[in-house]
Amino acid sequence: MNEAAQPTTTLSDALDRLGIAGQVLGIRPLDRSFRVAGRAFTVRTAPTAVSGASVGDYIDDVPAGEVVVLDNAGRLDGTVWGDLLTIAAHRRRLGGTVIHGVCRDSERSLELGYPIFSRGVYMRTGRGRVQFDGLQVPVSLGEVRVEPGDLLVGDADGLVVIPRSREEEVLALAAEIAEMETRIREEIEKGERLADARQRHRYFQLQSRG
Repeated sequence: MNEAAQPTTTLSDALDRLGIAGQVLGIRPLDRSFRVAGRAFTVRTAPTAVSGASVGDYIDDVPAGEVVVLDNAGRLDGTVWGDLLTIAAHRRRLGGTVIHGVCRDSERSLELGYPIFSRGVYMRTGRGRVQFDGLQVPVSLGEVRVEPGDLLVGDADGLVVIPRSREEEVLALAAEIAEMETRIREEIEKGERLADARQRHRYFQLQSRG
């Protein structure tokens, strides 16, 4: 089953149906064309007063295709990702980067087409302000917990986290919802009333928890 085939809106509906809180609030792509779909490689940072402390030495250990998930506690005044990390990640063919915090050197991401999802862009370095605190450990993207190996999917509408333990049922339900929406779309394009098409296909039951 191809997780990259479904948009975040459909995956979000499936998460709602199953009662899984996997929708990430406030983290958006630098460019609306960016999309990520891959397993989480988690990195946690913490405040520091040590001058020159590094937070980027892990990058050469991230497997190709995985998504770096950086938990900087949502901090907006010091970055944990910039130009050199973008170049290294792109060269290593990583799936993208998701930051609970901010990034800098955003033009490099746009130039290379390397997908970054973050809470914003800010020029000030995190060096001497934050330090590496954990690798491949549970992290937070706001209210959403991310375990190493969880599936992340992001697009222009935002980002969702699918727990690995629930992945098969989420993706199966998302495919069912997508098929139903395709049928409804085809019918309204032929002139059918939206309310009638939705009722016929029990649309709202697919979105409601149960």
